[in-house]
Amino acid sequence: MERDKMSVAAAIIAAVFALGTIAAIAADTTPFTDFHGEAPGKVHHITAADLPKPFATQGVSNNAHIVPRPANAWPQTLPGFKVELFASGLENPRLITTAPNGDLFVAESGPGTILVFRGITPDGKAQTQETFATGLKQPFGIAFYPPGPNPQYIYVGNTDSVVRFPYQNGDLKARGNPETIIPTLPSGGGHTTRNIAFSLDGKQMFIAVGSANNVIDTDTTLVERNRANILVATPDGSDLHVYASGIRNPVGLTIDPNTGEVWTSVNERDMLGDNLPPDYITHVQEGGFYGWPWYYTGGNPDPRMNGKHPELRDKTIVPDVLLEPHNASLELTFYEGKQFPAEYDGDIFAAEHGSWNRSVRTGYEVVLVPIHNGRASGEYEDFVTGFVTPNGDVWGRPVGVAVAPDGSLVVTDDGSNSIWRVSYEKK
Repeated sequence: MERDKMSVAAAIIAAVFALGTIAAIAADTTPFTDFHGEAPGKVHHITAADLPKPFATQGVSNNAHIVPRPANAWPQTLPGFKVELFASGLENPRLITTAPNGDLFVAESGPGTILVFRGITPDGKAQTQETFATGLKQPFGIAFYPPGPNPQYIYVGNTDSVVRFPYQNGDLKARGNPETIIPTLPSGGGHTTRNIAFSLDGKQMFIAVGSANNVIDTDTTLVERNRANILVATPDGSDLHVYASGIRNPVGLTIDPNTGEVWTSVNERDMLGDNLPPDYITHVQEGGFYGWPWYYTGGNPDPRMNGKHPELRDKTIVPDVLLEPHNASLELTFYEGKQFPAEYDGDIFAAEHGSWNRSVRTGYEVVLVPIHNGRASGEYEDFVTGFVTPNGDVWGRPVGVAVAPDGSLVVTDDGSNSIWRVSYEKK
């Protein structure tokens, strides 16, 4: 009898351990993660079927605690690649754009400045740095017009307007004062970034304008007019109208160089829980509706909107790539360089600025989105990580990504006020 009792006890203990193992496996297979689970080469795939119910966890405020870069800290990437410090000592560097002649233009949104960097030294640093323009109002988007090798203008998205400077290849200083193209973009409240991109034929100018709020009944307020949308106009600013709507904060904006489709990276809404809803990267359908403020990730209703607009439920588009919720996905770019291995051709790199509305941090990295025949599979891969210390402090926050003329990837970081360069060491 005593042996039977011991056998029963042993069986119970074994069952407990087995359940623990099963639980651990289940925890390991969840599509959601945090900075502990981010590492170069790790692949993530979140689907609409994976989403928890609203308020499954409590909404939290967990803002990044920015610290100086520790002496032993450095961005991490895949074997065969290396990361170098391209520029430092900047002030709020945000979006970065490559000019047709290879110069790199950077918007310092805080001081209202556009910088230009030229050349790369043998140790991976910028050869020269100049101030192209000052006196702008929270500039972010930068685009050259017309598309092609010989632009005549450089367009800048201020937080409340679109302006342009006359430009010729090689200009390091603006040619006089800017001309205002669109004088009254909606501004104020949250989400100050205004990004710009031109269609491949140069006939359309796309402008990304984020919402002023986290969630609000847009039927009863005018503050969101022409916000949470991608707008489109002619290059002279006329015929401004909505191209796609319901996109809470479309920060990244670019054109697929092969298909001509508009792509965006989006900051979704907050305070529905740690794992809801996913941020996303997607191609943008003309006339498409992406949910905000009524729905998210397809026809999932935001419970704070009290069931309004049921007619929009089936019209809400599920984005191509669902990212970790609250990643704060910012600039994205298609890789057209010749330095990285051929399998990267046409893929997307995107900067993930990092969460604040999550109990354990996520984001603070650069990710890779594989593109196959013009389409994303839904997966994304960690490409550059390491901006968070083991105890959760943050020393770097990626914002902008661009391809330098030599094919390396350059990344702005407004946490350490730096620009990083990722190159491939051919073997």
